Amino acid sequence: MTTILITGTNRGIGLEMAKQALAKGWTVYGSARGEVTDADAHICEHPKFHDLKFDVTDHAAVRAAAEAIDAPIDILINNAGIIGPERQSTLDMDFDGFAQTLAVNTLAPLAVSQAFLPQLKKSTNPRIVTVSSQMGRMSYAKSDRIAYRASKAAVNKVMQGLATDLAPMGIAVALVHPGWVRTDMGGAGADIDATESASGILALAEGLTLEGTGRFYNWDGSPSEW
Repeated sequence: MTTILITGTNRGIGLEMAKQALAKGWTVYGSARGEVTDADAHICEHPKFHDLKFDVTDHAAVRAAAEAIDAPIDILINNAGIIGPERQSTLDMDFDGFAQTLAVNTLAPLAVSQAFLPQLKKSTNPRIVTVSSQMGRMSYAKSDRIAYRASKAAVNKVMQGLATDLAPMGIAVALVHPGWVRTDMGGAGADIDATESASGILALAEGLTLEGTGRFYNWDGSPSEW
């Protein structure tokens, strides 16, 4: 049976992916900085859920959590992310907030992937999926939320490079645009709900092979523009 590690499982898409993975009978390692916000989720009480409490920007804590796990991990989903500071215009930038956005959205997925690489290597079918965003497309010239956009463009490149380096080890790596989702980040007017997005991302991760490594997908499995 599949074992999956998902970062940011305390709310939104991450929580929904954890719930759906548990419903499939999978073993779930879930990480979050804070408490689960969905009172009806009860995932922490599930016998197949393992609660990992670490901040993805605390690389020492990430490594310590990884070292405590001896079991194989089949799928790693880098889901934790932030929208960035209130001021993030090219003409008025909160640079400390920009740096924090890069730390969470760009550096952390690589740090988590590196830390849990030994567990992935123990799997017979290891895969890494990082939640990105079409807002980071180089073909999309809008300048609002530029710290967030830049962090997603950067993580796309980082994960593309990771895919190249891990392919000889048999580890597939992909990026996914989750859609415009009705969460705290996406807002109430977004296109789809977290249940639909999470289902699509899990299906993509489940079916990912080396043939599709290094690519950027939409939540429904279709190719996405870079």
